[in-house]
Amino acid sequence: MIASHNMANTILVGAQWGDEGKGKIIDHLTEAADIVVRSQGGNNAGHTVIVGGEKYVLHLIPSGILRSGKTCVIGNGVVVDPVHLVQEIDNLRRRRITIKNNLVISDCAHLVFPYHRLIDEQR
Repeated sequence: MIASHNMANTILVGAQWGDEGKGKIIDHLTEAADIVVRSQGGNNAGHTVIVGGEKYVLHLIPSGILRSGKTCVIGNGVVVDPVHLVQEIDNLRRRRITIKNNLVISDCAHLVFPYHRLIDEQR
């Protein structure tokens, strides 16, 4: 027997480089989502959302992390600075946000290490 599932996907694409409110829209859509994916960009971008009256500023981690029962994915098009990611995770944990199996990082995500910045500075 083959089971079929109706899977709806919603993708939000921005047309500008600046703040156009994508984070707020994603946060609203997250309420009905099971999986929230950040598909591109790096920690130089960010979004601010308010959940339960609390303000959160996120850079790499999808805002779905603020809601229970959501799986958040940092996708293969995201540039991950591991130092910044650990700081972001630590900041969320200090605010009692659980991060365990609800955060997945693609094994194809791009990594930027401190020595990459040093090489850029030397150029």
